[in-house]
Amino acid sequence: MRAIRRFTVRTVLPPELAPLGELVLNLRWSWHPETLDLFGEVDPAIWGRVGYDPVALLGAVEADRLRELAADRRFLRRLADAADDLREYMTAPRWYQTIPDAPRSIAYFSPEYGIAAALPQYSGGLGILAGDHLKAASDLGVPILAVGLLYRHGYFTQSLSPEGWQLEHYPSLDPGGLPLTLLKEQDGTPVRIKLSLPEQRTLHAQVWVLQVGRVPLLLLDSDVAENDTAARDVTDRLYGGGTDHRLLQELLLGVGGVRAIRAYCRVTGHAEPEVFHTNEGHAGFLGLERIRELTEARLSFDEALEAVRAGTVFTTHTPVPAGIDRFPTEMIARQFGGDNAWPTVPTDRILTLGAEDEPGKFNMAAMGMRLAQRVNGVSELHGAVSREMFQWLWPGFDADEVPIGFITNGVHAPTWVGREIMELAGQELPTLVEQAQGWESITKISDGDVWGIRGRLREKLVRAARARLRQSWLNRGASPPELGWIDEALDPEVLTIGFARRVPSYKRLTLMLSDPERLRALLLDPVKPVQIVIAGKAHPADEGGKKLIQQIVKFADAEDVRHRIVFLPDYDMALGQLLVQGCDVWMNNPLRPLEACGTSGMKAALNGGLNLSIRDGWWDEWYDGTNGWAIPTADGVADPDRRDELEATALYDLIEHEVADRFYDRADGLPRRWLEMVRHTLTSLGPKVLAGRMLRDYVVGLYAPAASSARALSGDGYEQARSFAAWKLRVGRAWPGVRVEHVEAAGLGDTPELGSSLGLKATVALGELEPGDIRVQAAYGRVGDHDDLVAPAYADLTVENVGDDGRAVFGGTIPLERTGPFGYTVRIVPDHSLVASPAELGLVAVPEEPVGMTNGTLR
Repeated sequence: MRAIRRFTVRTVLPPELAPLGELVLNLRWSWHPETLDLFGEVDPAIWGRVGYDPVALLGAVEADRLRELAADRRFLRRLADAADDLREYMTAPRWYQTIPDAPRSIAYFSPEYGIAAALPQYSGGLGILAGDHLKAASDLGVPILAVGLLYRHGYFTQSLSPEGWQLEHYPSLDPGGLPLTLLKEQDGTPVRIKLSLPEQRTLHAQVWVLQVGRVPLLLLDSDVAENDTAARDVTDRLYGGGTDHRLLQELLLGVGGVRAIRAYCRVTGHAEPEVFHTNEGHAGFLGLERIRELTEARLSFDEALEAVRAGTVFTTHTPVPAGIDRFPTEMIARQFGGDNAWPTVPTDRILTLGAEDEPGKFNMAAMGMRLAQRVNGVSELHGAVSREMFQWLWPGFDADEVPIGFITNGVHAPTWVGREIMELAGQELPTLVEQAQGWESITKISDGDVWGIRGRLREKLVRAARARLRQSWLNRGASPPELGWIDEALDPEVLTIGFARRVPSYKRLTLMLSDPERLRALLLDPVKPVQIVIAGKAHPADEGGKKLIQQIVKFADAEDVRHRIVFLPDYDMALGQLLVQGCDVWMNNPLRPLEACGTSGMKAALNGGLNLSIRDGWWDEWYDGTNGWAIPTADGVADPDRRDELEATALYDLIEHEVADRFYDRADGLPRRWLEMVRHTLTSLGPKVLAGRMLRDYVVGLYAPAASSARALSGDGYEQARSFAAWKLRVGRAWPGVRVEHVEAAGLGDTPELGSSLGLKATVALGELEPGDIRVQAAYGRVGDHDDLVAPAYADLTVENVGDDGRAVFGGTIPLERTGPFGYTVRIVPDHSLVASPAELGLVAVPEEPVGMTNGTLR
């Protein structure tokens, strides 16, 4: 019989052990080894059996054992020290507290979070990145208040059928069995969040609080009695259901998330956020809710829009259009129109925010960018790809000027770096991780120590992989007597390559199978063998991804290679930690440039692993020729099969002739040249790939400027927001009358020479605007074959004369700084102290006819 309801009964701790409950309810334990050691002492056998889950530990330990611990003075001293350490961590000033005028609080919205394996609320890189973002914010004292959804079935667990086909399972999660507390009003009743739905329905949600170090994470849960069955299922599983279901999840995350923040701040006294960070388009509706709040406080829609944009940061994570959420416009109109309309937020304005080139589609990323004054990608290359991808939002501007910057992702070292390495770093660890300094001290560690640690981590991976492999084969129907070969599967002394990720087609899981015989030869080489450990999940609806997994499994099942290549099901954080710590090489071969960042390779690098990767994402940015290997790309080849064949051949060649050669080249039993690369990888990449560096970049480059803008627009009863919105409206209406009428050049001479300058005067029609409303710029630089300016520079021209006829003359000079084909033109863009980019309004005026020396040549 099946239970009609599942819940967890928590143990009652003796008063002496009360601090143990405090430690369990703060997820800092997930990256704090000393606290984990303390949990292990409670009952070592149970600790291993529950998968190192502290909440499950306290639910399973016997009362007699707790009484023993309550009388154990040594354990109580350790418990008191751990509790004191946590309280110090939670309250002491840290890096952020030294930043002047920093935001009082930052709201961070994400649909998924990878905090710990015991809390399966993530599917892949987006969630893992969000988890690392919160942990690094906690370590640096950044006052983030995070928002997400509590999925009762989380993301699926994965197993394989006898034929190697992915099978999905959705285990039920009980909040009582998780380190959560329910947000309650002062009278003890649970806080309730409500959203109006069409057809007189209401979506209710309660709010669970997960403490991630210093960062509260609010998780909304629709499984409450006030909801009908459909509404209760809104938070049933991550990325599940159809379009209607997805829309309700994103409404709850965005609109409900803002309301949850308001309730949390009201109940706890937490500072209201000055900055709202939208982590991908899933949470984009948060901007609409903030506009509703302000319009109900007597601002117009346009005024509220400017106030909201000023304090909003939007991060895009995908270079793949298919990864962007798009809804039918009639679905959005139904949600925000009719009897369910917000009186102060017109439906047509909402639809305009999400409009895209294809009629009838509402684009969540487009809305997110229109509602944020600051937008970024997650690596330098991804920033460039995003500018091309979303150039249509800023018509008239070159891709280089599209206001999408980048902050390259980072990883939380205490979560991902093997304990053996952390202990080797010892006293220098805080400097290495929190201040990103001192990495050159790696050179002082002996080759023997580095190689010894790498060997222990590889052996740890092999043992764990054998256990997982055995369980996988048993689940597929094999009998124990058939599995004796698993005892010899993988070898702790063999070069180990890791490949683990989600399995969309562009990540090319099966590129390594392009030439099966070549791969087989590499695996079985009698002198320089290679072994590959693979993991990954395909989306439940992605039949193509499941077929790729089946192809890998089928190859790995072959008796002659199954001891050298293995597929480990159910890729999660725990398996990810084993892989990035134990593999010698991290392989990544996406279809360039479709990898936004790809942080797994960063984690491997911090553990002394070397990257073997296509130059995509972060690797394109930080590969220096000696900190790993770059797989050549056949970017110009249109035939995808031919491209795969060329890049696979290059991959095989690198493994055979460079990677394996260097790994097995030994002197005194040590691979000296290999270890040189390991040291260089750690010293060159260590300071860069840290999530702490990433958070500093966000604080300095985005959060602090956004807070400054938000304060400026909200001051004096939002007077600046009112005037800025009025200015934008006036400029937009008058822009058709703005144009460049005439441009004159002086000072060129017959043969322009390097180092000279060119004087320009431009006559412009102002229409109904004033000179202070615009910026007149000379664009200049190298010209291409079709007289297009290539990556031009810009020089502002200053007003010299304003006539009574609505015309003005602007003048200035441009330097002739390079030889070869040179050209220039003049343009006009709106200008105001509160715009963050010349392209912000999407307005530009250029000469109707080309002007400038587009065919001139400097000598």
